[in-house]
Amino acid sequence: MVIHVVAPGDTLFSISSTYGVPLSLLAIDNGLAPPYRLAVGQALVVQFPRLTHTVRPGETLSAIAGRYGISLRQLLRNNPVVGGGSLIYPGQTLVIAFQGEKLGALTVNGYAYPFIGQSELQSLLPYLTYLTPFTYGITPQGGLIPPDDSQLTAAALQGGAAPLLHLSTLTEDGSFSNQLAGLVLRDMAVQDALIDNLERTVQEQGYRGLDVDFEFVPAQDAGAYADFLARLSHRFNPMGCLVVAALAPKTSAEQEGLLYEGHNYRAIGQAVDRAFLMTYEWGYTYGPPMAVAPLPNVRQVVEYALTEIPAKKLWLGIPNYGYDWTLPFVQGESRAKSISSQEAVALAVQYGAEIQYSPQAQSPFFQYTDEAGAVHQVWFEDARSIRAKLALVPRYGLSGVGYWNLMRAFPQNWRVLNSLYDILDP
Repeated sequence: MVIHVVAPGDTLFSISSTYGVPLSLLAIDNGLAPPYRLAVGQALVVQFPRLTHTVRPGETLSAIAGRYGISLRQLLRNNPVVGGGSLIYPGQTLVIAFQGEKLGALTVNGYAYPFIGQSELQSLLPYLTYLTPFTYGITPQGGLIPPDDSQLTAAALQGGAAPLLHLSTLTEDGSFSNQLAGLVLRDMAVQDALIDNLERTVQEQGYRGLDVDFEFVPAQDAGAYADFLARLSHRFNPMGCLVVAALAPKTSAEQEGLLYEGHNYRAIGQAVDRAFLMTYEWGYTYGPPMAVAPLPNVRQVVEYALTEIPAKKLWLGIPNYGYDWTLPFVQGESRAKSISSQEAVALAVQYGAEIQYSPQAQSPFFQYTDEAGAVHQVWFEDARSIRAKLALVPRYGLSGVGYWNLMRAFPQNWRVLNSLYDILDP
């Protein structure tokens, strides 16, 4: 795989000719549709098939995978045109393997709301070790407020990914309740009821583990939170279930702020099987224009986490979105719009903006002026920024990655991921 940066005068046809790869493959790998308009500075994934197979009448994907000694999920990852399904036709060319050595193997988790499109979900499942439907809420009595998750768990199990039950203190107004967290952590009757309800739901819904996300936990509840997670591991590990905790992106044990103080990295790391580092949201809705996950900031969090938690327990958080700010930014008034990477590139094409790339943040950005004369600045993710983040996995010996979230199409990400790593099954 190479990443080509579009230069003035480039067309998809000229790029296809330069690298000797089919234009159709370039289009699919980069989520492009006719008339294939490109922005200067846009990153394009270019993959080089090493071994292909022409489908014969009566052949199935499973039979083809078996013939070449690869898994069905790997065959689906190599051929996104199939969309994670089973429909193929005689004469179709399938990629069995691409050129290039992989960096190793990793686990991949992804979060999805219940309203994700079924075709989008099906196309993504081959790339996932775990799928985490978002989110189960908690009642003051220790009951559960379930999402409409039955289709997601069934699809995950059918697609070879293990579903994880996501538990959070998120309320209907979209905020995390530290009052509710405190009730669960301090009232053992409520906690006992919650754990019993979790066990029943895990068994009924076919979940293979828990992903716990209590945010803005007060400092005085830090010990109780770690103890609660340890209780979950004690209950669910004998059932063969993984227990994961989401961690605020801390850079030191003494870091101040409500987001950080209730997350004791060392204690939580000892209590759970995996810790998910939420390494994103430096650039966010109410903040000034900047990368969502600047690489130096991400590295700083990982390097601190490694002083408290074994690398084999750590999942790196990767954002699947960007932001569009209207300038000038005014603290307390400005509000950036969340957009997908595909939408960001489309804006650059629409307004003739040249995409830049920050070598410091390892993230793409650009500015454009809309029809009303307002100037905008956009930061997002592309193949280059994803490759830079994924390279941290072997550098630090991490266990895997988790994507927040799967709701927006980002074909380049999955091509880069598949090019660099073997994805482990549950």
